[in-house]
Formats: sequence, C-alpha cells, structure tokens
Amino acid sequence: MVRLNGTPSRSGPPASPPGWKSLLALLSLVLCALLWVGGLIDSLERPSVVDSLSLRQLELAALAAEAVPEGLRPLLTGEDPRRELGDELRRQMEAADEPPLALRRLERALLERDAGTPAALDDDTGLRQLATQVDAVRRPLIQALLDGQSVAAERRQQLLAPWSPPLMVQQLVCEQLPGDPGACPAEERSLRLLLMLLAVTTLPALFLLGGAALLLRQGWLAWRGRLAAAPPLVGPPLSPVDVTLLIAGGFVVLGEVVVPMLVQPPLQIALQRLDAPRALSQGIEVLVLYAALMAAPLLLLALMLPRRGVPPAGGWLQWRWRPARSALTGALASLLMVLPVVTASSWAIDRIWADPGGSNPLLDLVLTSADPLALACFAVTALVVAPLFEEVLFRGVLLPVAGQRLGGAGAVVLSASVFAIAHLSLAELAPLFVLGLGLGWLRWRSGRLGSAVLMHALWNGMTFMNLLFLAD
Repeated sequence: MVRLNGTPSRSGPPASPPGWKSLLALLSLVLCALLWVGGLIDSLERPSVVDSLSLRQLELAALAAEAVPEGLRPLLTGEDPRRELGDELRRQMEAADEPPLALRRLERALLERDAGTPAALDDDTGLRQLATQVDAVRRPLIQALLDGQSVAAERRQQLLAPWSPPLMVQQLVCEQLPGDPGACPAEERSLRLLLMLLAVTTLPALFLLGGAALLLRQGWLAWRGRLAAAPPLVGPPLSPVDVTLLIAGGFVVLGEVVVPMLVQPPLQIALQRLDAPRALSQGIEVLVLYAALMAAPLLLLALMLPRRGVPPAGGWLQWRWRPARSALTGALASLLMVLPVVTASSWAIDRIWADPGGSNPLLDLVLTSADPLALACFAVTALVVAPLFEEVLFRGVLLPVAGQRLGGAGAVVLSASVFAIAHLSLAELAPLFVLGLGLGWLRWRSGRLGSAVLMHALWNGMTFMNLLFLAD
C-alpha cells in the first residue's frame, strides 16, 4: 500500500511521489484552474455590496446629524447629509440595470419632498407615479402623504407596516405626516445612532492612523537592520504534489464542487421540513456547507501527515497558541499594519476600475439579516470556521512547504496569491492579496500559525461588526 505522503522526512521534503499521484495532482490543478477562472469571470456579474454600504452609511449620517455637536457636523456627517443621500440614491437608481425597488423610490420621493420648495411639494410627481404602481396594501401610506392627512403615531405605524421600511424612511414619514408625530426614530435613538456613526467613521480613522504609525516603525527597523530574524520555517513534510492534491483536489474539486452536490439538496429538504425562517435557513445552510467543505481537505491532510515518528516542537502545523498574550498582540499589531495598505489598494481599484464586479455574498446576507440566530450562524462561519480552515491550508501547509524552495518571502507571496484567487472575486482580488501578505508575513516572522488565525478572525470580526452597525 502506497502512503499518501510518501516517505516522511524530518529534514526536508519527502521522496519523489509515484507517477499516479503526480498525474492526479496535474488533473486536479487543471480542473481547479478552470473552476477558478470561471468563478472570477462570474464575479463580474454578481451584485456588489459597496453601493448598499454607501447608502447605509449616508442614511446613518442623516439620521444621527441632529445628535452630532454642531462644530463636528462637517467632519462626521458633512454639510448636508440628506442632500448627499438623495444624490447617491438618484445615481444608483439611474445606473441600475433593473427598475428600482418601490421602497427605494419612496425614499427618493420623500427626500425630494424634504429638500423641495413649496411648488415642488405641490407637484409630488414621484409619489403620484408610485401610487399607481404599488399594490393596494402599500398604497394608503402614499395617499396619506399626498393628502396631508392628520395622522396619529399609531396610525402612522399601521401605514408603514406593509412596507417594512428602513429607519430613514420611517423618519421621513414621521416628519412629513402632520398631526401628532410622537417621537420620531432619530429622536428616540439619538445616542445610539451617534455611537454607531462614531463606530463606522472615527474608529476606522484611528485604526488607520495607528496602523500607519506601526507600519512606518516596522519599515524603520527593517531599514536599520534591527528586525529580529525570522525563525526557520517548519511545516508538514509534504511535497509540492501533496500540496497541489490538498488544495486543488481536496479543497476545490471535492470541497467546492462534489461536497455541495452531495450535501446541499438533503440539507435544503431538511430546512424546508423544519419550516425555519428564511434568514435562519440561510445562516444554517452557510454554516453547514462551509463545515462540509472543510471535511474533504482536512481528511486528506490527516492521511498525508506522518503517522510514525515524533513531530517537531509545536507540531506539524506550528499552532503555538501560547503564550496567548503575545499571540494576540502580534495578531492585532499585524492587523493594524495591513489595514492602511488594504484601504489604499481598495481605493486604487475604485479609481482605476469603475465596476470590478461583486462582493462576497455573505456580506449582503449579514447586512440585510435581522434574525439573531442567523447572524450567530454567519458569525461562527466568519469568525471561527473560515479563519481556522483557511489558515491551515494557506499558511499552515502551503507557506512552509513552498518556503523550502522559494524562501520565506517567496512563500508569503505565493500563499497570498492563492488565498486571494481562491475567494473568486475580481473586485476584492487586490485587497485580499494584501491581506494574505500580512497573514503570511505574520506566520513567517512569528513562526506561529495561531497568530495568523487570530489576525484572520480579528479582520473578519471587524468587517462583521461594521456590517452590523450599518444594518438597519
């Protein structure tokens, strides 16, 4: 019986693999390349979450504006956040390939009313057109706005209910329907809105400044030759053929193609029988499918690792979680250092390429979900499962094995490239490559895979929290 990993060697890569394994690795690599190229091309057609995030941030600024001290408004909300929101909404609606949703058209009409002259208010063309195109259940709200009826707070909520409106629409309706307005949403939640606005504007700016300072310090130490030497790259005794089989065959072909074909249909049937809410079903499906995707490559890795002999100190993957404090501080410092570079790469892509394609679909699911259990499933997937699995593949296996032939710097670049391409998003290719460089640099310079996992989890956690702050 031929062992999957060949003859293990503590001092270097294993012996040359048999011909059948090399042929299987080559076939897996070809299939992987075809799937990844197709996935990158398909990402051009996926919707992007960037426009939704832009609108949500402008809505938050408009809602929190009254709670911001007057001297800080130009810095935190701009001079006229409602006008900026209306302009952005108009731009997105005009650029969209499909007709805008009725709810977005209502928001635009209300913003035009809010900013319009008395003559414009008498016209109300947008509202009148919308009244002829929505169903009978949603029409009473528009009619009340057109008629200028006196509406009590309880009746206003009844009129809004069929629309399931975001907070900005609730605020505008509250302001524009006469009668007893009660406390409008922006006044009821003024402190909470202000704190959320600070979280999505001020905190990132502080992180960027801190990261830039740490990055400059790191560059200064490198220029002065005062950086500590990187420890030897220690990893599993696998050959490039083994790693190709693991990533191209186990992760891509089996994990991303075969496993979903086997797992997804019965999973969807089970969720339908449970009659769970749609958002919760999506959360469970994402978590279960990602966990199932992990199974094939991790099982393959377990079969490849030597079963005899003593592994090196720290194990084949070099987790080295302890001391926990230094692992966490190293992860946090590396996260801050990579943040300005990721931000700069995203900014450059936006300026060079007007429409680079869609984002990770999980981002939109988090942004639009209001189910706490669904959000918990998304959080476990993004903050625990994904960092552990991806770091095992790209920094635990690929980087140290490649380092035997390319050196530490070359291995960091290679692992970052594969990591970025594997996410199948042209829009996020450059930022993910930079993030991969940061994760690989941390793994190489610290000799600890655990630190890279923590940095990855912190990055995903920061993104996740930003989405929650902008969610309605």
